[in-house]
Amino acid sequence: MTQQAAIAYCAMKEIRHEPLQGLYNDEDKEESVYTMLVITEGSGTARLAQDGIRLIRGSCLITPPGSELTIKPERKGLQGYIISFLWSGVPGKLASASRDVNLFPCTGEMTCLPFSQAIESIGAIYSHRLLHGQLELFQNQIRFQQLLLFLLQQNQQQTAETDIRRGMEQSIRYLKEHYREPFTVDLLAERTMVSRWRYTRMFKELTGQLPLDYVNGIRIERSKQLLLQTEDRLHAIAETVGYNSEYYFNRRFKQTVGISPGQYRRIHRDDLKIYAPYMEDFLLALGINPIAQCWDARWGKQEYLGLQDVPVLDPTSLSDLSACKPDFIILDGGYEKYPISIRQFERLAPTYRLQHPGENWRATLQTMADFLGKTEQADQVIAQYENKAEAASLRLRRSVSGQSVACVRLSASGIYLYGGVDLGYTGSVLYGDLDLTPHPLAIELSARASRLEMLTAEKLKELDAEHLFVVYDKYEGSIPNPNMNPIWRSLPAVQAGRVYEVDFLTWMNYGVLSHNKKIDDVLLALA
Repeated sequence: MTQQAAIAYCAMKEIRHEPLQGLYNDEDKEESVYTMLVITEGSGTARLAQDGIRLIRGSCLITPPGSELTIKPERKGLQGYIISFLWSGVPGKLASASRDVNLFPCTGEMTCLPFSQAIESIGAIYSHRLLHGQLELFQNQIRFQQLLLFLLQQNQQQTAETDIRRGMEQSIRYLKEHYREPFTVDLLAERTMVSRWRYTRMFKELTGQLPLDYVNGIRIERSKQLLLQTEDRLHAIAETVGYNSEYYFNRRFKQTVGISPGQYRRIHRDDLKIYAPYMEDFLLALGINPIAQCWDARWGKQEYLGLQDVPVLDPTSLSDLSACKPDFIILDGGYEKYPISIRQFERLAPTYRLQHPGENWRATLQTMADFLGKTEQADQVIAQYENKAEAASLRLRRSVSGQSVACVRLSASGIYLYGGVDLGYTGSVLYGDLDLTPHPLAIELSARASRLEMLTAEKLKELDAEHLFVVYDKYEGSIPNPNMNPIWRSLPAVQAGRVYEVDFLTWMNYGVLSHNKKIDDVLLALA
């Protein structure tokens, strides 16, 4: 961090929240424009000038005009805010960056604590970014100046704090390299010359974990490699990675990975028979054929997966599943709707229960890939999907920018609307990845944390979206022709012929293959 003289004028120009990767070059920006980077999710590294900087949630950088910043995310990617702002040391007059590129008092890596306070402030700035009234714009500039004051108060006079932070970073590097050795937090704190409680607090701020959890994570990752690369006994692997007890190693491994070390080793056979009800999409994405595919009397099977040679199985039948003789079972939160208890599953085969909500399909895929030894495949699948979604979003921006879109489900009991970007099978793709404009009714559902709601006649009248995607749920019996409903016929999308029927099970799924198909359907309809 560098320091310079005080300042007198500032103004925010732009704020964005987006995935972070690659080269950020400020050479084309006007003089006196600085860039602030705040990491909200993920981890990676940055290079600014000659400095290498570790990036995690809570990291904050400010780059001077004309600088180059290179960001390299790690496996799970990086998300963050990018804020560009003007800064001048002369009131009413912007100083030339060529005369003093470090006019801003602090550049480089910044302390940003407590991060919860900073992110609340930035979130308020971001949520008001589209307002255009003079008073609203002025209020948002005040919010930004309060954010800068918050940062400057921590970073202008902190030589001692910087030394402590460097000591903490050195301690973390030591643990990463010597994870096999016994340690105590008291000893680590003493070496860093801070109190135990402060060491623990700063360690968690820097890594997101307590010291013991951090070291255990490193040990478990190394043990996973040894389980697959060697035939060593479990007690030998436990000792190699730093555990003096095989029992403790087993317990820690299962707490972290979800299965025992022995099960982890066994499931990496090429001929492993895996049963994952309604998660066949995820297995196929990882290049694994499921032992069976689910068939439901209400909706049939997931035809979009193309599993013609894979036998179908009623997920409510324990005898059918037992006949398949699975080696391993993977369940998501939906398993509770089956008349089979978790103990019955576990008696048939080792069983893993995923904890992620369906909307967080990336975490689900990466978790499955982790214990199936397919992490590279998962990274590739996610990268391919995100590239496809980005390209599709650009095409759609040219064809339907600003036009509202909604997804409805027609059944014998009524017409249902799916919510916005945060919840449900469709919102994260339509309004998140493809950046389409959600209809206000869909936004209302998200505000109520509702994935799906039946529309009353009055609410149906308000559904004036320019485009409607429709799925037909035939479980409850024959669906009345919606065109017999005068309110439906009066909807703008219906009158304009902008209603697009899509496959029910393809769209009612959280898998990445399903999401790819949704993008194809949207492009076919709108691009």
